[in-house]
Amino acid sequence: MDSIRAAKMDQSESSKLYLGFNPSVPRARKFKIATIAIQACRRWRSVCGLPRGSRVQPADGFEVAVSELTTLLQDRDSLEVLQQLGGIEGLCSKLRTDGEYGLDETEEQMQKRRDEFGANTYPKKKTKGFWSFVWDACKDTTLNILMVCAVVSLATGIWTEGIQQGWYEGTSIGVAVLLVISVTAISDYKQGLNFQNLNAEKENIKLEVLRAGRRQTVSIFDLVVGDIVPLSIGGQVPADGVLVEGHSLSIDESTMTGESMPVKKDKSKPFLLSGCKVQDGQGTMLVTGVGLNTEWGLVMASISADNGEQTPLQVRLNGAATLIGKVGLLVATVVLIILIARYFAITFKNATPKNRKAMQVIKDMVHIFSIAVTIVVVAVPEGLPLAVTLTLAYSMRKMMADKSLVRVLAACETMGSATTICSDKTGTLTTNKMTVTKVCVAGEMKSEDSLGNADSLPAVLRTLLVNSICLNSNGNVSPIKAGEKPDVTGSPTEAAILTWGLKLGMDFRAVRHENEILHVETFNSEKKRAGVVFKKKDGEVQLHWKGAAEIILDLCSKWIDANGERQLMTDEKRREFNDIIQGMAAKALRCIAFAYRYVDESEIPESEEAQSEWKAPDQELCLMAIAGIKDPCRDGVLNAVQKCQKAGVKVRMVTGDNIYTAKAIAAECGILTEGGLVVEGKDFRNWDEERLNSRDLDNLVVMARSSPLDKLKLVQALKSRGEVVAVTGDGTNDAPALKASDIGLSMGIAGTEVAKESSDIIILDDDFTSVVKVVRWGRSVYANIQKFIQFQLTVNVVALAINFVAAVSSGEVPLTAVQLLWVNLIMDTMGALALATEAPTDDLMDRTPIGRKEPLITNWMWRNIFGQAVYQIVVLLILTYRGIEILGLKGTHEQQVLERNTIIFNAFVFCQLFNEINARRPETFNVFQGIYKNYLFMAIIGITIFFQVIIVTFLNDFANTTMLAIKWWGLCIAIGSIALPLAVLIKCIPVPKKPLLEISCFPSVSCLRLKRRRRPNPHDSDGEFSTSTRIGNSQRIVGSSRHNLSNAQLRSGRIQEETDSNVITIHS
Repeated sequence: MDSIRAAKMDQSESSKLYLGFNPSVPRARKFKIATIAIQACRRWRSVCGLPRGSRVQPADGFEVAVSELTTLLQDRDSLEVLQQLGGIEGLCSKLRTDGEYGLDETEEQMQKRRDEFGANTYPKKKTKGFWSFVWDACKDTTLNILMVCAVVSLATGIWTEGIQQGWYEGTSIGVAVLLVISVTAISDYKQGLNFQNLNAEKENIKLEVLRAGRRQTVSIFDLVVGDIVPLSIGGQVPADGVLVEGHSLSIDESTMTGESMPVKKDKSKPFLLSGCKVQDGQGTMLVTGVGLNTEWGLVMASISADNGEQTPLQVRLNGAATLIGKVGLLVATVVLIILIARYFAITFKNATPKNRKAMQVIKDMVHIFSIAVTIVVVAVPEGLPLAVTLTLAYSMRKMMADKSLVRVLAACETMGSATTICSDKTGTLTTNKMTVTKVCVAGEMKSEDSLGNADSLPAVLRTLLVNSICLNSNGNVSPIKAGEKPDVTGSPTEAAILTWGLKLGMDFRAVRHENEILHVETFNSEKKRAGVVFKKKDGEVQLHWKGAAEIILDLCSKWIDANGERQLMTDEKRREFNDIIQGMAAKALRCIAFAYRYVDESEIPESEEAQSEWKAPDQELCLMAIAGIKDPCRDGVLNAVQKCQKAGVKVRMVTGDNIYTAKAIAAECGILTEGGLVVEGKDFRNWDEERLNSRDLDNLVVMARSSPLDKLKLVQALKSRGEVVAVTGDGTNDAPALKASDIGLSMGIAGTEVAKESSDIIILDDDFTSVVKVVRWGRSVYANIQKFIQFQLTVNVVALAINFVAAVSSGEVPLTAVQLLWVNLIMDTMGALALATEAPTDDLMDRTPIGRKEPLITNWMWRNIFGQAVYQIVVLLILTYRGIEILGLKGTHEQQVLERNTIIFNAFVFCQLFNEINARRPETFNVFQGIYKNYLFMAIIGITIFFQVIIVTFLNDFANTTMLAIKWWGLCIAIGSIALPLAVLIKCIPVPKKPLLEISCFPSVSCLRLKRRRRPNPHDSDGEFSTSTRIGNSQRIVGSSRHNLSNAQLRSGRIQEETDSNVITIHS
């Protein structure tokens, strides 16, 4: 009864929270609650003995129904249902698949499977529609106030002046506000679509399946029931299924069960849950459930995908916008008070009785109030955070084209500040296309031409080598079809070794069938070797090891000579083999050694559980061969490294290869130069604090034979010295360093899912040159933001100054509410769109990295802002006070004032247009450089000029303007164009190096609190559902500036729950 009550309580509480009664529940908690709810329902049904529903008849050709497959995983604590279906073999037969060769069907037959068993997708929550963005734009307080002003102005205008003339002002303000709302909503909506498309790329995980005996790479969405999927360390379980074959397989099921300890999988525990991670071992699984027929799919279809977190730069700019807005509010308040005081002291006092009527006074008050509110609208630079969103969206889209997928938006900003890159060697600096080019076998060296000469080897040694290559591998050789070459799959190292085995006459399938694998020791970067224990047809049991050559050599006490006989490994012979290894490594070859020994079958535990804990002996081995694998450097790596060094970014190589190979590759790539320090991981491990703080760490450029902990120690040491560290990694064991770094860069091809989940950016082509492009784009993001800040603040200073001075001195403002709203549109949305989408320039890589304490608004920016602002203020105030006399305007006083104000408005807009061009190149003289390649910028300038002509020429009543003669148009353009030569003169003014304002680029401690993604430890425990609440650290954008977890991360089983203990605080 206690269990029933517990199930009821779990179900009740979980359902209450899950169904939306508590909208503040964070996404991670919703995931946990949904999981508990589903499990509670199943427990309750089991305890009560409720029927499962009628059995759905299987479709034609299949002997098992969806309901039976679902029950199979629901009752995973028992093997009863699996045994009823005939075990693994029987289930494969019922699903018309082969455990060894996989499915061999046409696309039409695959579709039939999807129709019967479902597709590997789940319904997604409806995305935010366009009208939601419109509604968000309407929530702006100042715009709401202006809308009220428009309604009141419309009512009072019609009351006092009649409908013929009275509707102009109120309608003008209303239409202008609606225009601002529309443009803002359209901009946000388009950016939301851009981010959705990028998130779709994140969700589209690629994985290997076995079909027709060949390993094929397919999308996770193309997986069907009956597929055979290989599993390896760091990968994920892409669907529900059962284990076909496995060796030392451990699965992290914390995301679904809450158990923090990994679960061993074998014949007694063969059930695999979608969304879990492979922590150790290898194997193959049969897919039995996909999409909504999995527990993971049900959870994912249930929870919302919404998270309002922002990047650090967005938060800081929001803070800056608030600060500037407060200044604008203060100015607007002063203007409002002055205008009201002057109205009652002068205008009202001297007005005719008709103009003293209540409705006229109300109309005049609304007019004054709308001007004050409009000043606030112009002063609040909401375009600042919008510019960040635009430039991030633009940069992410372009980075995708440059083979970089951004998972965490903040990384775009941080990458521009990187001062050092700790890079892997294999696949990043090298091509990862490996070939065995030299071999030392039977004590003799063989070149690439003679590798396939099997006749020169003793038969015993050849058999040993073929068995070792074939059985001690997680690669695969597909069945050879007539006229085709063998299809070798697996990691590049495995593929190279298997290809050598084929040259020795290896029959992959035959060797696998003739020998029984008893135990597998999977490779990891700590021991740097992999082993296999197998039983031959004659009953003999052998243990074979392969791995880092010098490590395997140290474990050998014998070697096989040219006659196939085992000889004692003397000190002299060991030195000879060491010289061979060093000689190969000096030629940039990766050295892999093969050794074996005999094992008594009685030493091997019989039970699978005990066998998973058993460690195969690795002493007294007999050396068979040493293979040298060539992995050439990538084209362009030397140039990319030199670019980084020129840009002030130090490149360090951290590799598991031996020190001689590491030196050769590093020298070839330009990383190892004069004065550079090369160390091995075992030596670096012993560095104390004193040495870590010495020049040795600065000079360290290559670390060889490193372990994941060595890499982590290096990253932490560099960060403690103020470096901004970027780290590349592809393996599961790289996760700690990727998480600890400022920017984690995982490899898209060779990288495991664990590495990708721990990273901020995925390098899709695994190429170091793409890493350099990411640095370039990171700097571009920051540079574009600075361009827009300079442009925006110049407009703000001028608009506030002119209206304030004019209001104080004359009681009138030259720029009306509608005109100010048009200026607001130019400088916020359209200005952000023009400047935030500037492509990166070559000179970005000639600068030093942006320091952690680099000011957001630099001294040269202040110089440019105030230089242009002073010019514009002086010219426009001269026109305000002496414009009628200087320009010799004709007509009545009202006509002269209207024409003068129109000229001021027109000149002001053209000043901003030319200043926008200046903002493109804030530090260089040639502001037109590359302008003709930026079609969007040119289009925005053209659109702005077009609408300015329309407003001034045709919308006179709407915008309170009058038609201007050609000479006044020329004057306005001339006033604006002076900004170009003036900018050259201003840039000649020297500025001090010490920042005028200490506003750092990086968040520090105090002021605004921004929750930062907590990088989870899979072994953390904080209760029953510990790790299940930490699903990933990646974020995505919804709308203009909101991040959410991508379904790819959620599919892989990691949600984070933000904690108050891990926050960064922001200065604005």
